[in-house]
Amino acid sequence: MKQLQLSSVVERRLLVNYRVAPEAAARLLPGPLRPQLVHGHAVAGICLLRLGSVRPVWAPKAFGLRSENAAHRIAVEWDGPDGVETGVYIPRRETASRLNAWAGGRLFPGEHSRADFEVHETPDRLRVALAARDGETRVDVTVELSDELRGSELFADLAEASRFFRCGAKGYSATGSGRHLDGMELRTDAWRVEAGLTRSAVSSFFDDPDRFPPGSATVDCALVMRDVPTSWRPLPAMASGQGARLAS
Repeated sequence: MKQLQLSSVVERRLLVNYRVAPEAAARLLPGPLRPQLVHGHAVAGICLLRLGSVRPVWAPKAFGLRSENAAHRIAVEWDGPDGVETGVYIPRRETASRLNAWAGGRLFPGEHSRADFEVHETPDRLRVALAARDGETRVDVTVELSDELRGSELFADLAEASRFFRCGAKGYSATGSGRHLDGMELRTDAWRVEAGLTRSAVSSFFDDPDRFPPGSATVDCALVMRDVPTSWRPLPAMASGQGARLAS
């Protein structure tokens, strides 16, 4: 089945980013992916994404749908035909949308698990919590908007962080078969992010000592994107070597 190219509006994209020990990140990656390092650290995080006006690129905006979604991500690189490429590996996706859970991996790349979301938003403060219905994932983060990026050991300022994540627009997702990775690329001509200050962050993924031994994953910074028109382009599937598979 041919997968769709989608249009949407990123109503809110909250990235809570972690500094991770490279060896801890590498254990979670299937070949041919390897951690992308910044100042000796791997970079990983949680993407909490509300999309609006989601529709095939040929459909009128009035037919678009809205959904809350989440992904755990690890920044990666791999050897492409023209040199080293960069993006993110996504071992786990959640959605509040029954349609997304059915269509992910079929009509568009990325298998999703169902989750229940709780969201509290003001112009200056965001709290997003979720619980996957299969019990595999729980997240609860609170972030306040900030006039500058503060306390990060990964990035000197907001501009540097913005460039890094803009270059990671290709996302490859784990699949239940483990034989390949689904790929999708985010595209926008209106990229803009704001700095956030993480007030609290709980993640069953990053707090799991079997995945991340104590001290190997530390919250570094947060970024917020709001009201940005985007498109999502399917990428050719990537053959997957031995490594992590989609949690179930």
